[in-house]
Amino acid sequence: MNPLQTTRREFLAQSGVATAMLAANQLASAADEKSPLFKISLAQWTINRELKSGKIDNLDFAKVAHDHGIFAIEYVNQFFMDKAKDESYLAEMKKRAADLDVKSLILMCDREGNIGDPDETKRKQTVENHRKWIDAAKFLGCHSIRVNAASAGTWKEQVKLAADGLAKLTAFGAEQDMNVIVENHGGLSSNADWLAEVIEAVDHDRCGTLPDFGNFRIKDGESYDSYQGIKKLLPWAKGVSVKDQVWDAKGNQSPLDYDRMLHIVVDSGFSGYCGIEFGGFANLKQSRKLLEQARNRLSA
Repeated sequence: MNPLQTTRREFLAQSGVATAMLAANQLASAADEKSPLFKISLAQWTINRELKSGKIDNLDFAKVAHDHGIFAIEYVNQFFMDKAKDESYLAEMKKRAADLDVKSLILMCDREGNIGDPDETKRKQTVENHRKWIDAAKFLGCHSIRVNAASAGTWKEQVKLAADGLAKLTAFGAEQDMNVIVENHGGLSSNADWLAEVIEAVDHDRCGTLPDFGNFRIKDGESYDSYQGIKKLLPWAKGVSVKDQVWDAKGNQSPLDYDRMLHIVVDSGFSGYCGIEFGGFANLKQSRKLLEQARNRLSA
């Protein structure tokens, strides 16, 4: 038999392998094509007016997201402030989200003190105050709690103080495989250079950022350019908050350039969730569509 020739059985076997490999490659390519550049979530603060007025109950947050075509959510502790240790209430929140196949991502924490308080006793108490929210977020299935890095003093003093409080809280979060992430949220935290310095000082994989497009106002007449700020904070991002208004470096506000900003997000390698935090309840579907349309343009 000529060694250069193959039998029909060998040919069919080889063909079968090749076909299987081709099919696998095609499926992989199709999967890659279907993977979105980023995913879309809903931040609870978007509907804060309805929650505060009682028009919408906190327990219905997952349903609001689901009914508007959004399947991932970011809670705000202000809307169930007294329920951090209420296991039955948290279980109901978790069940309602799970029943609708809505994923819980982040628990944003406010009103628990300043993580970088110059008073050591108060700083320690702030860290302690947040521990229960890490427990609650873990129970709900979130990957992170969002905290604020408020402090006082000089630039360097505030870096040191905020990093100290964050490091202590992050150590506790890490024990539960939870992240502690910081949002640019007023004061020096809205200066991306300062916040980046704080995160670098903590130097822990579990301590990251939640860059917010619209929260770069430092004080009256002073702001950090939103586009540059987002780029600066993205290396540590565990999520992104989308606002439709941004700042320049001179204290001026203007409408968001969706394509420019989301191009920065995608180019950074971020492919997680971009959380809607603008438009209010009445415009939820429109807010989602604006993000989807921008994503489609970037994907083209």
